[in-house]
Amino acid sequence: MIINRIVVSISSLVLHIFLISSTFLVYNTAEAEPNNIAIYWGQNNNEGTLTQTCATENYSYVIIAFMNKFGNGTTPEINLADHCDPYSNDCVMLRTDIKNCQAKGIKVLLSIGGADGEYGLVSTDDAKNVSDYLWNKFLGGNSSLRPFGDAILDGIDFDIEKSLKGKQQHWDELAIFLKSYRNSTQHVYLSAAPQCPFPNGDLGAALDMGVFDYVWIQFYNNPECEYNQNDVNRLLDSWKRWTESLTVGKLFLGLPGSPAAADNGYIPVDLLCEIVLPVVAMSRNYGGVMLWATYYDKQSGYSSYIKSSLCTQQKPPQCRRKENKWWIWIIIGVGVALAISVIFCLGCTLRKKKKTQVDGKMNQENVLHEIGGNVVLSDKAKSVEIEDRRTLSDLVKE
Repeated sequence: MIINRIVVSISSLVLHIFLISSTFLVYNTAEAEPNNIAIYWGQNNNEGTLTQTCATENYSYVIIAFMNKFGNGTTPEINLADHCDPYSNDCVMLRTDIKNCQAKGIKVLLSIGGADGEYGLVSTDDAKNVSDYLWNKFLGGNSSLRPFGDAILDGIDFDIEKSLKGKQQHWDELAIFLKSYRNSTQHVYLSAAPQCPFPNGDLGAALDMGVFDYVWIQFYNNPECEYNQNDVNRLLDSWKRWTESLTVGKLFLGLPGSPAAADNGYIPVDLLCEIVLPVVAMSRNYGGVMLWATYYDKQSGYSSYIKSSLCTQQKPPQCRRKENKWWIWIIIGVGVALAISVIFCLGCTLRKKKKTQVDGKMNQENVLHEIGGNVVLSDKAKSVEIEDRRTLSDLVKE
């Protein structure tokens, strides 16, 4: 019984060593993934096709911008600059591009809102109607006329920059309605692109619902919380407030892809990789970098520089962990070797004890057999002696 308990304890110890080592390894591998980059596409005809954008392999997420007319009973419309004409159903040709991107493992989302357009939600019913439209026209629903044909987008991005002063926004309800469509065949990813001032007046209530998978915060065109003239403190302070307040989803550092992409907030790439990224990447909910937009990134090569510079001497901690993960395998190897040695020794001990028990039992049986034989012989001798005495007695009487 004691030996069995020891075996169970050792087995439990081995299992714990394996689980702990595996946990370290999984954490190490997950943290070692390179920065994910999200990019907006669709607002400049010179940015190239969607297929060309994804072919660079610089991006993990491509956001098609924008559906900038919807809500309040209006017929929703998409505006993709000169890429296609939605009025003539010309945008159906994008279905091939979307599928090409998804085949590379890139998630493709549709952004609703934007800086220009006519949009807004005036009621819960309005939010429900817009969610139905998005599901049936762009996601996993059904409609006889889909702007991108049979391509199924991965989710919806909320780039809400036009607020209805003094009125309830209903963006939180739209997000919940969209998330409710999630099923076994489609996840329905949701992302949001709030301005960096915290809290955000347009999307604050929606973000508090905890239903967004990705939040790319725009740290540009907002002097109070962006990089400006070698001062990164305002940006880092704002980033800290966001990361401490949002506990669900991954947060992305939203930046202009070149100095021309925004009025202000552009961070030189060397400063970004040497000072900013090593700090923001330490946040537990850090997801990567978002860039506005494809055209500007194509001109500057900003994303390519970020990708190639993530693991330099100024690298964030996860890059160092990637290089040092060999010691995890040493721990696993030592643990397994120790466990095998202990189990082998226990096996030998058990075999010896079993053999001793068997030998003892056999000796005991032999002794009992010998004792039993002697008892039989003694009884026979007594019987012969008694018989002899009777015979002698009979002779005397005669």
